[in-house]
Amino acid sequence: MSTGSALEPLSPAERASCVAAARMHYLEDRSKTDIAETLGVSRFKVARLIELARQHGIVRIQIDDDSCVDLELSERLRSELGLQRAVVATGDVALAAADLLPQLLSDGDVLGLPWSRTIARMVEQVHDLPVVDVVQLTGAHQSPGIDTSAVAIARAVARVSGGSSTLFFAPFVAEDAEAAATFARQPEVRAARAQLRRVTHALVAAGAWQEGSSTVHDAISPTARRQAARQGVVGEVAGVLLDAQGRAVASATYDRLVTLSLRDLERIPHVVLLAAGAEKAQVVRAAVAGGFPEALVCDRALAQALLTT
Repeated sequence: MSTGSALEPLSPAERASCVAAARMHYLEDRSKTDIAETLGVSRFKVARLIELARQHGIVRIQIDDDSCVDLELSERLRSELGLQRAVVATGDVALAAADLLPQLLSDGDVLGLPWSRTIARMVEQVHDLPVVDVVQLTGAHQSPGIDTSAVAIARAVARVSGGSSTLFFAPFVAEDAEAAATFARQPEVRAARAQLRRVTHALVAAGAWQEGSSTVHDAISPTARRQAARQGVVGEVAGVLLDAQGRAVASATYDRLVTLSLRDLERIPHVVLLAAGAEKAQVVRAAVAGGFPEALVCDRALAQALLTT
């Protein structure tokens, strides 16, 4: 791996440490925290040893570009939407997001993660990250066929990165507004809210306001769904209900959610939006109009819909 200048040679002891760290990380799939405990060093030192192993050719990573990303469509979409980055996956959006995540982060960043079916699948594919802390953004939700909650999502990513995790136990969709307010007053939830100002990056998923596309939509009654639609809701991002112009919609449904606000999303410097399916074109355009995502990871069907609407 070229660094633009000559590398200082490793001493035998340094090389042995790099080999040990790389072996445990890549072959034994151990977290940086576990490796740090074994070697008796900090997790930041472990991250440095792994990077040195790559720079000095101890570890060689081969990319089989078959390819999982449609580069031409990605650039067209990025230009059309005015984003800093667009990734159009040829397969599973969750896998593409998992591949992208290490490229976005650096040691010391703070990553915010909400509940999302797509993000739940993504974390299963995340195996190597810089040392970052993780903050849970929304309450937990159990989805049929997915045995992962918002707590487990944040905890799993923190384990891979070797960073800390700020977690809380509360539902994503509470029974009513009073229950949601009670959960919001819990010390753990308040602590997570206080950490929002530290979040540098967030991955969030978009859901169209229709059955099977949005966790929030599917968790509420038909009457509440219709009421939200009459108020102009076209979809939601991490529980933030949006109209077609990307404005937050205040509603009885939102009052039941244990989540962040549109203002919170806007304050996060780097937000990546995940979405799949042509039916999500309107909510993605709404989010872009709102101005908070700087990047989009989507599938070909959604990309084509966005380019033709």
